Amino acid sequence: MNPVKVFARTLFSKSELAVNEVSSIYDIKINTLLGKPIDLSRYKGKHLLFVNVASKCGFTPQYKALQQLHENNNAKIQIIGVPCNQFGKQEPENANKIQEFCKRNYGVSFLITEKIEVKGKNAHPLYQWLTQKRKNGVRDSSVKWNFQKYLINKEGALVDYYFSTTSPISPKITRHLK
Repeated sequence: MNPVKVFARTLFSKSELAVNEVSSIYDIKINTLLGKPIDLSRYKGKHLLFVNVASKCGFTPQYKALQQLHENNNAKIQIIGVPCNQFGKQEPENANKIQEFCKRNYGVSFLITEKIEVKGKNAHPLYQWLTQKRKNGVRDSSVKWNFQKYLINKEGALVDYYFSTTSPISPKITRHLK
């Protein structure tokens, strides 16, 4: 057999594998704000809305709408706030202060994860999955600012993402819960 054809076939197979790394959102490991593991698979059958949150941002009042969405649609959707300090250093606080801030100012009772990075070489595997088509099987995106939202359907597939300016209770999001 021609060695060039064998080499080309080997290269194609490896690049094909690299492109095709689609995995399940339910296999990703992440902890709560206070360090307890979250089993995302327990939310199968519900939509998931991941939102990178920050307490010192112009979009911080969206916590109120997130809580409203959580209270009004708890059977259909799990809201998951993901603290991040990568945009304007607008989430500088530690876990206890973040939790206290969310509870005191917005009555937050939805799930908040540990503080992570959502972009760059140290992006948490959750945000690698949310932003990379080769992992989520749907599309590539990049997180532009705090309060960007990623909606996952009841089967664990990425539906879409929404920039910070989209309210959590916008019909763009809530229409998927019908």
